[in-house]
Amino acid sequence: MDSIQEFMDTCNNSDNTSLSAASSGGASTNGLAGSSSSPASASNSSSRYENQKRRDWNTFGQYLKNHRPPLSLSRCSGAHVLEFLRYLDQFGKTKVHTPICPFYGHPNPPAPCPCPLRQAWGSLDALIGRLRAAFEENGGKPEANPFGARAVRLYLREKQKVKDLWDIMNLLLMQNGVLLILHTTTASGSTEKC
Repeated sequence: MDSIQEFMDTCNNSDNTSLSAASSGGASTNGLAGSSSSPASASNSSSRYENQKRRDWNTFGQYLKNHRPPLSLSRCSGAHVLEFLRYLDQFGKTKVHTPICPFYGHPNPPAPCPCPLRQAWGSLDALIGRLRAAFEENGGKPEANPFGARAVRLYLREKQKVKDLWDIMNLLLMQNGVLLILHTTTASGSTEKC
């Protein structure tokens, strides 16, 4: 379990490093933090990416071994990859407010709430990209790659849509300085505030 937590911490840290490098003027190539035109920094970024990919691959292999019943890579499907992603969600650091939360729609909630922490879309997307590449580098055929399965692509697309909607809502709230009040319509046709 500790190795999974360490794995998620490195995923979250690599996302933060990439963002801070981009905002501080460092060029970014293929999402690698600190990439620039100099060969030394390009090789450092490449080796960081390769190290992260190897750690991701090893962690997924460990997940397959711990799976009940144990699962071989050749029998792994997109459904197993989704199970892995859902498992990793519990180690996330992004607060996802549920629609019934009193702070739903607040960009900066004034108090803590019991809403779950989840993996950020960008972390999951980068993870799947690395695992997809590692699968093929380790002898897997592209057409049999479970990380490229339709179900996995749809899952990531849905996560991205939720993230995009949240970003739009936060942008509107910040621009207007207004709290949006959500309404629901009851079976009788009356409208109630949520």
